[in-house]
Amino acid sequence: MPSIPSCGLARLLVALSLAVASAISQAQAPLPAAAARVPHVLHVAFPIAETGFDPQATSDLYSDTVQRAIFEPLYGFDYLARPYRRVPKIATALPTITDGGRVWTIHLRSGIYFADDPVFKGQRRELTAADYVYSWKRLLDPRMRSPFAWYLQGKIVGADAVIAAASRSGKFDYDTPIAGLRALDRYTIRIELKEPDYILFGYLCSSPMAAVAREVVEHYGDDNGWVMDHPVGTGPFMLKSWRRGQQIVLVRNPGYRDERFPEATDPADQTLFGKLEGRRLPMLDEIEITIMEESNPRMLAFDSGALDYVDLPSELSDRALDASGRLKASYAARGVTLASLTQPSLAYAYFNMQDPVVGGYSRDRIALRRAIAMAFDTPELIRVVYQGQALPATQLVPPNVPGHDDAMNVAPPYDPAAARALLDRFGYIDRDGDGWRDLPDGKPLKLVMASTPATRDREVDEVWQRSMKAIGVRMDFIKQKWPDLLKMGKAGQLQMWRIGWINAYAEGDAFFQLLYGGNIGQTNYSRFDLPQYNDLYRRSRMLPDGPQRNLLYRRMSELAAAYSPWDLNLYPIENTLVQPWLRGYKKNAYWSNPWMYLDVDPKLRKLGSEL
Repeated sequence: MPSIPSCGLARLLVALSLAVASAISQAQAPLPAAAARVPHVLHVAFPIAETGFDPQATSDLYSDTVQRAIFEPLYGFDYLARPYRRVPKIATALPTITDGGRVWTIHLRSGIYFADDPVFKGQRRELTAADYVYSWKRLLDPRMRSPFAWYLQGKIVGADAVIAAASRSGKFDYDTPIAGLRALDRYTIRIELKEPDYILFGYLCSSPMAAVAREVVEHYGDDNGWVMDHPVGTGPFMLKSWRRGQQIVLVRNPGYRDERFPEATDPADQTLFGKLEGRRLPMLDEIEITIMEESNPRMLAFDSGALDYVDLPSELSDRALDASGRLKASYAARGVTLASLTQPSLAYAYFNMQDPVVGGYSRDRIALRRAIAMAFDTPELIRVVYQGQALPATQLVPPNVPGHDDAMNVAPPYDPAAARALLDRFGYIDRDGDGWRDLPDGKPLKLVMASTPATRDREVDEVWQRSMKAIGVRMDFIKQKWPDLLKMGKAGQLQMWRIGWINAYAEGDAFFQLLYGGNIGQTNYSRFDLPQYNDLYRRSRMLPDGPQRNLLYRRMSELAAAYSPWDLNLYPIENTLVQPWLRGYKKNAYWSNPWMYLDVDPKLRKLGSEL
């Protein structure tokens, strides 16, 4: 790209600012019929490759992002409301909860249809209560190995016998009635639980509880019962094309029901979204998603106008933000806006509790893990790699999520000297004089951390390497693509891995379940299994949000700190840059890509790209 003299750059920015302002003014007038037919195409990028598009079979954030555009759970969040508020989507109202929290009755809206597909043989296929019952049985099917089986596993009245029979025969009988999971009629679902579970409402807002059509699964499913490459849902978009790990293209669902952009009640929202109010959704014709694992190409694509919004990579935050965290004038002059929030997310490194080196519950293994956590330079990670765009983690639950306690900090302090002393005390010393510590039995001590080949992970690896070298501990790395590491992690094949978890349903439970013994092989990558913790977790689910449940959360946090199955790292701050031609974008902690509510102005985009 040729360089531009500073005076030329200034003139360019002024010209672009004036042109954008003029185009925005023109865009507010009604568009002529010919212009209205120009396709409205959204261009976005994912930093990590997807794994597939089956809501009951996937667990990664980016697959889930696509699934949210195709499939629909019963409930969701009001797009504009702050504080966040759960609202019915497919359901007609909030659940009716009786028998002390054990019985849930939900009524569905009629007249909602799956997208057209040859499997329906030319007939419109209406969504019914039976579709949700079938989809939730998929979570329980042992053959599915669903990463979200824990949503319902061991909780539904009458389900255990059906699951046991499937485990023996190798085939789940979807036609066998389950007393606690029934369609009472075409539009009514009844769930009966063994014990109260107030977290269930949160699950009902997430895509693993969305409905799929049985005909689609039986026709297109693989040997696992998964339908990763042929998603058919009731949502606003359909899958048009997919090149694995490269590009995903979604297209508007022409049979989507009549949904409208919501009314804005906040004055700021009225200014931003007033002209969209009442517009039929979705407004986009197509969404083109490109997989760009490296951060520099994503930023270059945004700067060139090839992306309509981008989550600013924290390692490049100084490219767009000044020292006070405000958007630089060069971006503001182009009409770019900045949206920021502390994600309801935790980045942490886990230890495999079944690993022969770092695993186990004995005092010496606890001391090893704690020393590693104390030696890891989280302040440097935040300062250098994240360029200040993160907060140090103090507990399992991030800020602004139910269960977070502002007064609690169970994270070990960064203290390499104390870490060295702790290792010395428990016999992790250099016994053969090679400069590296050994295990108490004299065998070599070597840590192996999993990591992707991406630039950011390489930078994090360097922090880990320096931190461990400072206490005399040897560390190597396994380099694999994200989907491969995900499979290895679930299978317990990784000793250590630095990963993140984001809360999609506004409950602290989302983080405490990551250490529940019943979730080993699903979301509990550390394979932590402590009876006392497990009991507290089960009890916490039986209580509604409030002080009593928070007391149990505090005790679980203290147990996690005592046994150190994780090294708590940080809560990321996410900054999103938005092009001036993108409309309807409001940053949402629980819906990072709200494509249903977005629109682009093709004329304004063309003008901005040309300038």
